Amino acid sequence: MPTTIQKQQLFVASCLALLVTSLSFGIRAGILGQLGTEFQLNASELSTIAATAFWGFPLAVIVGGFVVDIIGMKKLLVAAFVFHLAGILLTIFAGGFWSLFISTLLIGIANGTVEAACNPLVAAIYPDNKTTKLNHFHLWFPGGIVIGTLIVFFLSKAGIGWHIQVGLMIIPTLLYGFLFSKLQFPVTERVASGVSTADMYKALLNPLFLFMMVCMLGTAITELFTGQWIEVLLKNVTDNALLILTITTGVMVVGRGLAEPVVHKLSPTGVLLISAILATAGLYLLGHSAGNMVYAGALVFGMGVCYFWPTMLGFVAEYLPKTGAVGLNLMGGAGMFAVSMYTMVMGSKYDSLLQQKLPAGSSLADYTAAPAGSEMANALVAAKTAAGPEIINLTLMIPIALVIAFAGLFIYMRGKSKPSLS
Repeated sequence: MPTTIQKQQLFVASCLALLVTSLSFGIRAGILGQLGTEFQLNASELSTIAATAFWGFPLAVIVGGFVVDIIGMKKLLVAAFVFHLAGILLTIFAGGFWSLFISTLLIGIANGTVEAACNPLVAAIYPDNKTTKLNHFHLWFPGGIVIGTLIVFFLSKAGIGWHIQVGLMIIPTLLYGFLFSKLQFPVTERVASGVSTADMYKALLNPLFLFMMVCMLGTAITELFTGQWIEVLLKNVTDNALLILTITTGVMVVGRGLAEPVVHKLSPTGVLLISAILATAGLYLLGHSAGNMVYAGALVFGMGVCYFWPTMLGFVAEYLPKTGAVGLNLMGGAGMFAVSMYTMVMGSKYDSLLQQKLPAGSSLADYTAAPAGSEMANALVAAKTAAGPEIINLTLMIPIALVIAFAGLFIYMRGKSKPSLS
């Protein structure tokens, strides 16, 4: 087992790796519109590119979950470093849809590989404080999105192009690659405790684990689809759509940093129930507000989704520990796969809504290509202003279902103690 100092260094390096993951989300969310304009891509094509990161992630996180106990966490993180570097460079030199598609896929695979190694790593080095430390680790996801969106905002204002904005991700990538190459890694907690592979697979069939997997689909879509698409959906509702993402993720950073007293006071199930209620209220405000109330919605929504991802993982790590690294990574993979599918479906739905709101028989492509300020361009802006909130209102059904699911979970888990791995 690594020393206390090495544990801290492993945790810092893990946070840097997750920072690269989140920067890729934040910067891509900020430049999605620019990519659409430069490469003449419609919403369906943009949603396919954005969704690629979400299904590259589950591909890597699930495969990584099955092999992490065999090859070790260090080798997985070397692979993540290589995929991150390749994906960033290919994005910088992209020439159109397919190069953006492949580069986003590589970054998605890298992101999933980081989670496949780092989630069980954090659980292994902090076995007595898993949910809190997973929240502290995952604060770097919204933290990186805040940094990424601010990079896009200020560099775009300064006239610095998206190529340089993407290129800045190389710096933390090189840093985490260097740090991990020097450190000693522990084995996963499941291996250290002597739980057999057969017992692990048996634990994966536990009805409680399957229930949490289903809930993970909803929590991931609620948090990540909304965050990735907020700039597109609300761009014409407010002049500072990207600021909504910054507010949401800023609240998440603070909330996850203060996770310890919250989790200990409310329990993981209490945190999930309150989170679902707040996420529902926040998403409702985002889809039914204008002006400054949109920012109030972003604040409430950020409070809602703040604890979703790390607390879902923390619940599985604490109450279903025999599922091991595979259990954690199946949860993450299922969540990201759901987001990828939902993003592609909603991208097509968004284009369909735009088409319905334009004059009958007109071509969406013609309106998209119309010069700014023209009658056709203004008609498209009006269509987008109406269509974006409609997509948000469709998504609202998901956190409403989560409120019911987590209320049931809260009642079921009352009085139950954490099981032992021994």
